[in-house]
Amino acid sequence: MSGARIDPEGVFAWRDAIAGGGDASQVKWVENLGAAFVRGDAEIAEAGLVRAGGRELPYDHLLVATGSDPATPPLDGLEHVRPWTSRDATSASEVPERLLVVGGGAVGCELAQLYARLGSEVVLVQSGATLLDRIDADAGALLAKCLAEDGVEVRTGTRPSAVETAGGRVRLVCDGAGAGELEGTEVLLAVGRRPRVEGYGLERVGVELERNAVRTDDRLAAAEGVWAAGDVTGKALFTHVGKYQARIAAANVAGGERRADYRAIPAAIFTDPQIASVGDTSGREGAVTATAELATVSRAGTYSDPTPRGFVKLFADPGPGVLVGAVVVGPEAGEMIGQLTVAVRADVPVDVLRDTIQPFPTFSEAVFFAARDLPL
Repeated sequence: MSGARIDPEGVFAWRDAIAGGGDASQVKWVENLGAAFVRGDAEIAEAGLVRAGGRELPYDHLLVATGSDPATPPLDGLEHVRPWTSRDATSASEVPERLLVVGGGAVGCELAQLYARLGSEVVLVQSGATLLDRIDADAGALLAKCLAEDGVEVRTGTRPSAVETAGGRVRLVCDGAGAGELEGTEVLLAVGRRPRVEGYGLERVGVELERNAVRTDDRLAAAEGVWAAGDVTGKALFTHVGKYQARIAAANVAGGERRADYRAIPAAIFTDPQIASVGDTSGREGAVTATAELATVSRAGTYSDPTPRGFVKLFADPGPGVLVGAVVVGPEAGEMIGQLTVAVRADVPVDVLRDTIQPFPTFSEAVFFAARDLPL
Protein backbone atom coordinates (compact mmCIF):
# COMPACT_ATOMS: atom_id res chain seq x y z
CA MET A 1 0.00 0.00 0.00
CA SER A 2 1.45 3.36 -1.00
CA GLY A 3 2.53 5.40 2.00
CA ALA A 4 2.20 2.45 4.40
CA ARG A 5 4.67 2.40 7.29
CA ILE A 6 5.88 -0.40 9.49
CA ASP A 7 5.45 0.11 13.23
CA PRO A 8 8.70 -1.15 14.83
CA GLU A 9 7.16 -1.32 18.31
CA GLY A 10 4.37 -3.47 16.95
CA VAL A 11 6.86 -5.74 15.18
CA PHE A 12 8.95 -6.17 18.32
CA ALA A 13 5.84 -6.80 20.43
CA TRP A 14 4.64 -9.47 18.00
CA ARG A 15 8.10 -11.08 18.04
CA ASP A 16 8.12 -11.20 21.83
CA ALA A 17 4.61 -12.65 21.92
CA ILE A 18 5.60 -15.43 19.54
CA ALA A 19 9.12 -16.18 20.80
CA GLY A 20 9.04 -14.68 24.29
CA GLY A 21 9.27 -16.59 27.53
CA GLY A 22 12.80 -17.84 27.04
CA ASP A 23 13.15 -21.62 26.97
CA ALA A 24 10.24 -22.37 29.31
CA SER A 25 8.16 -24.13 26.67
CA GLN A 26 11.09 -26.34 25.62
CA VAL A 27 11.87 -27.24 29.24
CA LYS A 28 8.25 -28.26 29.74
CA TRP A 29 8.38 -30.32 26.54
CA VAL A 30 11.49 -32.17 27.75
CA GLU A 31 9.97 -32.85 31.16
CA ASN A 32 6.74 -34.09 29.58
CA LEU A 33 8.83 -36.72 27.81
CA GLY A 34 9.84 -38.05 31.22
CA ALA A 35 13.37 -36.61 31.03
CA ALA A 36 15.05 -34.69 33.85
CA PHE A 37 16.24 -31.17 33.08
CA VAL A 38 19.33 -29.81 34.83
CA ARG A 39 20.38 -26.20 34.31
CA GLY A 40 24.03 -25.32 34.73
CA ASP A 41 27.49 -25.41 33.21
CA ALA A 42 28.40 -28.99 32.33
CA GLU A 43 31.77 -30.71 32.28
CA ILE A 44 32.78 -34.29 31.64
CA ALA A 45 34.64 -35.37 34.76
CA GLU A 46 35.57 -38.79 33.42
CA ALA A 47 34.15 -41.51 31.23
CA GLY A 48 30.63 -42.20 32.49
CA LEU A 49 30.28 -39.06 34.62
CA VAL A 50 29.16 -35.49 33.93
CA ARG A 51 29.06 -32.73 36.53
CA ALA A 52 26.44 -30.03 36.00
CA GLY A 53 24.46 -27.66 38.19
CA GLY A 54 26.19 -28.92 41.33
CA ARG A 55 25.17 -32.50 40.60
CA GLU A 56 26.99 -35.62 39.53
CA LEU A 57 25.26 -37.26 36.59
CA PRO A 58 26.41 -40.76 35.64
CA TYR A 59 25.69 -41.88 32.09
CA ASP A 60 25.77 -44.91 29.83
CA HIS A 61 25.52 -42.80 26.68
CA LEU A 62 26.40 -39.13 26.32
CA LEU A 63 25.12 -36.85 23.55
CA VAL A 64 27.17 -33.69 22.95
CA ALA A 65 24.97 -30.96 21.50
CA THR A 66 26.63 -27.76 22.68
CA GLY A 67 25.82 -25.70 19.59
CA SER A 68 27.90 -22.86 18.23
CA ASP A 69 28.94 -19.25 18.80
CA PRO A 70 29.02 -16.37 16.33
CA ALA A 71 32.33 -16.19 14.49
CA THR A 72 34.32 -12.97 14.63
CA PRO A 73 36.34 -11.58 11.73
CA PRO A 74 39.96 -10.42 12.24
CA LEU A 75 39.28 -6.70 12.73
CA ASP A 76 41.81 -4.42 14.38
CA GLY A 77 40.25 -2.77 17.42
CA LEU A 78 37.42 -5.28 17.75
CA GLU A 79 38.32 -5.94 21.39
CA HIS A 80 37.30 -2.36 22.20
CA VAL A 81 33.92 -2.53 20.47
CA ARG A 82 30.76 -4.36 21.47
CA PRO A 83 29.33 -5.42 18.11
CA TRP A 84 25.90 -6.89 17.58
CA THR A 85 25.58 -10.60 16.88
CA SER A 86 22.50 -12.21 15.37
CA ARG A 87 21.19 -12.70 18.91
CA ASP A 88 21.43 -8.98 19.62
CA ALA A 89 19.79 -8.10 16.32
CA THR A 90 16.88 -10.47 16.89
CA SER A 91 16.27 -9.39 20.49
CA ALA A 92 16.71 -5.61 20.14
CA SER A 93 13.81 -3.36 21.10
CA GLU A 94 14.97 -0.26 19.22
CA VAL A 95 15.88 0.42 15.59
CA PRO A 96 19.40 1.80 15.18
CA GLU A 97 19.67 5.01 13.22
CA ARG A 98 22.38 3.55 10.98
CA LEU A 99 23.34 -0.13 10.98
CA LEU A 100 26.55 -1.50 9.45
CA VAL A 101 26.25 -5.19 8.53
CA VAL A 102 29.41 -7.23 7.98
CA GLY A 103 28.70 -10.36 5.97
CA GLY A 104 26.57 -11.04 2.90
CA GLY A 105 25.40 -14.53 3.76
CA ALA A 106 21.96 -15.63 4.91
CA VAL A 107 21.94 -13.92 8.32
CA GLY A 108 23.49 -10.68 7.11
CA CYS A 109 21.01 -10.35 4.24
CA GLU A 110 17.97 -11.28 6.32
CA LEU A 111 18.75 -8.79 9.06
CA ALA A 112 19.85 -6.03 6.67
CA GLN A 113 16.48 -6.21 4.94
CA LEU A 114 14.58 -6.38 8.22
CA TYR A 115 16.18 -3.28 9.70
CA ALA A 116 15.97 -1.34 6.45
CA ARG A 117 12.23 -1.98 6.42
CA LEU A 118 11.99 -0.98 10.07
CA GLY A 119 13.50 2.40 9.19
CA SER A 120 17.24 2.05 9.76
CA GLU A 121 19.84 3.25 7.28
CA VAL A 122 21.68 0.03 6.44
CA VAL A 123 25.04 -0.58 4.80
CA LEU A 124 25.93 -4.21 4.04
CA VAL A 125 29.60 -5.04 3.52
CA GLN A 126 30.49 -8.28 1.73
CA SER A 127 34.04 -9.41 0.97
CA GLY A 128 32.93 -11.67 -1.89
CA ALA A 129 32.04 -10.51 -5.37
CA THR A 130 28.34 -11.29 -4.82
CA LEU A 131 25.91 -11.81 -1.99
CA LEU A 132 25.28 -15.44 -1.08
CA ASP A 133 28.48 -16.41 -2.87
CA ARG A 134 28.33 -19.94 -1.45
CA ILE A 135 24.93 -20.55 -3.00
CA ASP A 136 24.44 -18.98 -6.42
CA ALA A 137 25.62 -15.81 -8.14
CA ASP A 138 22.28 -15.25 -9.92
CA ALA A 139 20.37 -15.52 -6.65
CA GLY A 140 22.85 -13.16 -4.98
CA ALA A 141 22.54 -10.60 -7.79
CA LEU A 142 18.74 -10.60 -7.64
CA LEU A 143 18.76 -10.28 -3.87
CA ALA A 144 21.25 -7.39 -4.06
CA LYS A 145 18.83 -5.57 -6.35
CA CYS A 146 15.92 -6.21 -4.00
CA LEU A 147 17.91 -5.03 -0.98
CA ALA A 148 18.90 -1.85 -2.83
CA GLU A 149 15.21 -1.18 -3.52
CA ASP A 150 14.64 -1.45 0.23
CA GLY A 151 17.30 1.21 0.76
CA VAL A 152 20.20 -1.07 1.73
CA GLU A 153 23.57 0.13 0.47
CA VAL A 154 25.31 -3.06 -0.69
CA ARG A 155 29.10 -2.99 -0.96
CA THR A 156 30.49 -6.21 -2.44
CA GLY A 157 34.19 -6.91 -2.89
CA THR A 158 34.77 -4.95 0.29
CA ARG A 159 36.68 -6.32 3.28
CA PRO A 160 36.58 -4.62 6.71
CA SER A 161 40.01 -4.29 8.30
CA ALA A 162 39.45 -2.25 11.47
CA VAL A 163 36.71 -0.96 13.72
CA GLU A 164 36.58 1.70 16.43
CA THR A 165 34.10 3.70 18.46
CA ALA A 166 34.03 7.43 18.99
CA GLY A 167 31.37 9.74 20.34
CA GLY A 168 28.83 6.97 20.71
CA ARG A 169 29.20 5.87 17.08
CA VAL A 170 31.11 3.07 15.41
CA ARG A 171 33.52 3.48 12.51
CA LEU A 172 34.39 0.65 10.13
CA VAL A 173 37.52 0.86 7.96
CA CYS A 174 37.25 -1.10 4.71
CA ASP A 175 39.59 -2.21 1.94
CA GLY A 176 38.82 -3.39 -1.56
CA ALA A 177 36.24 -2.13 -4.05
CA GLY A 178 34.39 -0.15 -1.39
CA ALA A 179 37.49 1.09 0.44
CA GLY A 180 37.00 3.90 2.92
CA GLU A 181 35.38 4.52 6.28
CA LEU A 182 31.79 3.78 7.20
CA GLU A 183 30.10 5.25 10.24
CA GLY A 184 27.05 3.95 12.05
CA THR A 185 25.34 3.62 15.41
CA GLU A 186 25.65 -0.18 15.52
CA VAL A 187 27.71 -2.79 13.68
CA LEU A 188 26.38 -6.32 13.16
CA LEU A 189 28.86 -9.13 12.58
CA ALA A 190 27.26 -11.87 10.48
CA VAL A 191 30.20 -13.89 9.19
CA GLY A 192 29.15 -17.37 10.24
CA ARG A 193 29.37 -19.47 13.37
CA ARG A 194 31.93 -21.76 15.01
CA PRO A 195 31.23 -24.97 16.95
CA ARG A 196 31.33 -24.63 20.73
CA VAL A 197 33.84 -27.26 21.89
CA GLU A 198 35.97 -25.71 24.63
CA GLY A 199 35.64 -26.17 28.37
CA TYR A 200 33.56 -29.35 28.40
CA GLY A 201 36.31 -31.91 29.01
CA LEU A 202 35.71 -33.67 25.70
CA GLU A 203 39.32 -34.76 25.59
CA ARG A 204 38.78 -36.87 28.74
CA VAL A 205 36.60 -39.33 26.86
CA GLY A 206 38.60 -39.54 23.65
CA VAL A 207 36.59 -37.12 21.54
CA GLU A 208 38.65 -35.80 18.64
CA LEU A 209 38.29 -32.46 16.91
CA GLU A 210 38.42 -31.94 13.16
CA ARG A 211 38.44 -28.38 11.80
CA ASN A 212 37.51 -27.20 15.31
CA ALA A 213 34.40 -29.39 15.42
CA VAL A 214 33.62 -32.73 17.05
CA ARG A 215 34.58 -35.53 14.72
CA THR A 216 31.92 -38.22 14.31
CA ASP A 217 31.36 -41.21 12.10
CA ASP A 218 28.23 -41.51 9.99
CA ARG A 219 26.37 -43.00 12.96
CA LEU A 220 27.11 -39.77 14.90
CA ALA A 221 29.42 -41.64 17.28
CA ALA A 222 32.26 -39.45 18.59
CA ALA A 223 33.88 -41.91 21.02
CA GLU A 224 32.97 -44.99 23.05
CA GLY A 225 29.50 -44.22 24.46
CA VAL A 226 29.67 -40.63 23.22
CA TRP A 227 27.58 -39.17 20.41
CA ALA A 228 27.29 -35.69 18.93
CA ALA A 229 24.63 -33.77 17.00
CA GLY A 230 24.01 -30.26 15.79
CA ASP A 231 26.35 -27.35 15.15
CA VAL A 232 29.10 -28.86 17.30
CA THR A 233 29.73 -31.44 14.55
CA GLY A 234 30.46 -28.71 11.99
CA LYS A 235 28.18 -30.42 9.43
CA ALA A 236 26.03 -27.68 7.84
CA LEU A 237 25.14 -25.50 10.82
CA PHE A 238 21.35 -25.52 10.43
CA THR A 239 18.68 -26.32 13.00
CA HIS A 240 17.09 -28.87 10.69
CA VAL A 241 20.43 -30.69 10.25
CA GLY A 242 20.83 -30.85 14.03
CA LYS A 243 17.34 -32.33 14.37
CA TYR A 244 18.14 -34.89 11.68
CA GLN A 245 21.40 -35.84 13.40
CA ALA A 246 19.61 -36.16 16.73
CA ARG A 247 17.20 -38.68 15.21
CA ILE A 248 20.12 -40.69 13.83
CA ALA A 249 22.02 -40.64 17.12
CA ALA A 250 18.94 -41.49 19.19
CA ALA A 251 18.15 -44.47 17.00
CA ASN A 252 21.68 -45.77 17.39
CA VAL A 253 21.72 -45.22 21.15
CA ALA A 254 18.61 -47.41 21.22
CA GLY A 255 20.48 -50.18 19.40
CA GLY A 256 19.64 -49.30 15.82
CA GLU A 257 21.90 -49.01 12.81
CA ARG A 258 21.12 -45.63 11.24
CA ARG A 259 23.64 -43.66 9.19
CA ALA A 260 23.58 -39.97 8.30
CA ASP A 261 23.45 -38.98 4.63
CA TYR A 262 24.36 -35.39 3.81
CA ARG A 263 23.98 -35.53 0.03
CA ALA A 264 20.86 -33.37 -0.01
CA ILE A 265 20.86 -30.72 2.71
CA PRO A 266 18.26 -28.03 2.01
CA ALA A 267 18.68 -24.44 3.16
CA ALA A 268 16.20 -21.57 3.17
CA ILE A 269 16.98 -17.87 3.46
CA PHE A 270 14.02 -15.84 4.67
CA THR A 271 14.55 -12.65 2.75
CA ASP A 272 11.98 -11.18 0.38
CA PRO A 273 12.10 -12.98 -1.99
CA GLN A 274 12.95 -16.20 -0.22
CA ILE A 275 15.93 -18.15 -1.49
CA ALA A 276 16.30 -21.90 -1.06
CA SER A 277 18.93 -24.34 -2.23
CA VAL A 278 19.90 -27.98 -2.02
CA GLY A 279 22.81 -30.11 -3.14
CA ASP A 280 25.72 -29.00 -5.32
CA THR A 281 24.98 -25.62 -6.89
CA SER A 282 28.58 -24.84 -7.78
CA GLY A 283 28.15 -25.63 -11.47
CA ARG A 284 31.04 -28.08 -11.26
CA GLU A 285 32.76 -29.18 -14.44
CA GLY A 286 30.52 -31.42 -16.49
CA ALA A 287 27.28 -30.31 -14.82
CA VAL A 288 24.51 -28.88 -16.95
CA THR A 289 21.98 -26.28 -15.84
CA ALA A 290 18.69 -24.71 -16.85
CA THR A 291 16.64 -21.87 -15.39
CA ALA A 292 12.91 -21.11 -15.50
CA GLU A 293 11.72 -17.64 -14.48
CA LEU A 294 8.73 -17.55 -12.13
CA ALA A 295 7.23 -14.74 -14.18
CA THR A 296 6.62 -17.25 -17.00
CA VAL A 297 4.20 -19.44 -15.00
CA SER A 298 0.51 -18.67 -14.62
CA ARG A 299 0.71 -18.39 -10.83
CA ALA A 300 2.64 -15.14 -11.27
CA GLY A 301 -0.46 -13.58 -12.84
CA THR A 302 -2.34 -13.89 -9.55
CA TYR A 303 0.08 -11.39 -8.02
CA SER A 304 -1.14 -7.97 -9.12
CA ASP A 305 1.60 -5.71 -7.75
CA PRO A 306 4.41 -6.37 -7.88
CA THR A 307 4.88 -9.38 -10.14
CA PRO A 308 6.97 -11.84 -8.10
CA ARG A 309 10.59 -12.07 -9.09
CA GLY A 310 12.53 -15.27 -8.95
CA PHE A 311 13.44 -18.48 -10.70
CA VAL A 312 14.02 -22.19 -10.44
CA LYS A 313 17.55 -23.22 -11.42
CA LEU A 314 18.47 -26.88 -11.72
CA PHE A 315 21.90 -28.53 -11.88
CA ALA A 316 22.22 -32.02 -13.31
CA ASP A 317 24.86 -34.67 -13.97
CA PRO A 318 24.42 -35.65 -17.64
CA GLY A 319 26.00 -39.07 -17.08
CA PRO A 320 23.31 -40.73 -14.95
CA GLY A 321 20.80 -38.00 -15.89
CA VAL A 322 19.96 -36.98 -12.31
CA LEU A 323 19.80 -33.71 -10.40
CA VAL A 324 22.77 -32.80 -8.23
CA GLY A 325 21.50 -29.42 -7.00
CA ALA A 326 18.82 -26.75 -7.23
CA VAL A 327 18.21 -23.11 -6.36
CA VAL A 328 14.75 -21.59 -5.98
CA VAL A 329 14.13 -17.85 -5.58
CA GLY A 330 10.62 -16.55 -5.02
CA PRO A 331 7.56 -16.68 -2.76
CA GLU A 332 7.79 -19.58 -0.29
CA ALA A 333 10.92 -20.93 -1.95
CA GLY A 334 11.60 -22.82 1.26
CA GLU A 335 8.49 -24.90 0.64
CA MET A 336 9.22 -25.42 -3.07
CA ILE A 337 12.67 -26.85 -2.37
CA GLY A 338 11.10 -29.94 -0.77
CA GLN A 339 10.43 -31.93 -3.92
CA LEU A 340 13.88 -31.03 -5.28
CA THR A 341 15.49 -32.20 -2.04
CA VAL A 342 13.84 -35.60 -2.48
CA ALA A 343 14.93 -35.66 -6.13
CA VAL A 344 18.58 -35.02 -5.25
CA ARG A 345 18.54 -37.36 -2.25
CA ALA A 346 16.95 -40.25 -4.15
CA ASP A 347 18.76 -39.79 -7.49
CA VAL A 348 15.44 -39.31 -9.23
CA PRO A 349 16.02 -39.30 -13.00
CA VAL A 350 15.39 -35.97 -14.72
CA ASP A 351 13.01 -37.83 -17.05
CA VAL A 352 10.83 -38.58 -14.02
CA LEU A 353 10.79 -34.90 -13.06
CA ARG A 354 9.79 -34.04 -16.61
CA ASP A 355 6.95 -36.54 -16.39
CA THR A 356 5.79 -35.42 -12.94
CA ILE A 357 2.46 -33.57 -12.93
CA GLN A 358 2.80 -30.22 -11.15
CA PRO A 359 -0.44 -28.65 -9.85
CA PHE A 360 -1.87 -25.66 -11.72
CA PRO A 361 -1.57 -22.78 -11.09
CA THR A 362 1.49 -22.99 -8.84
CA PHE A 363 5.04 -21.76 -8.94
CA SER A 364 6.06 -25.43 -8.91
CA GLU A 365 5.31 -25.52 -12.63
CA ALA A 366 8.68 -23.79 -13.01
CA VAL A 367 10.29 -27.03 -11.81
CA PHE A 368 8.88 -28.74 -14.89
CA PHE A 369 10.00 -25.98 -17.25
CA ALA A 370 13.54 -26.00 -15.84
CA ALA A 371 13.73 -29.80 -15.97
CA ARG A 372 12.40 -29.77 -19.53
CA ASP A 373 15.14 -27.37 -20.62
CA LEU A 374 18.08 -29.24 -19.10
CA PRO A 375 20.37 -30.17 -22.02
CA LEU A 376 20.28 -33.91 -21.42
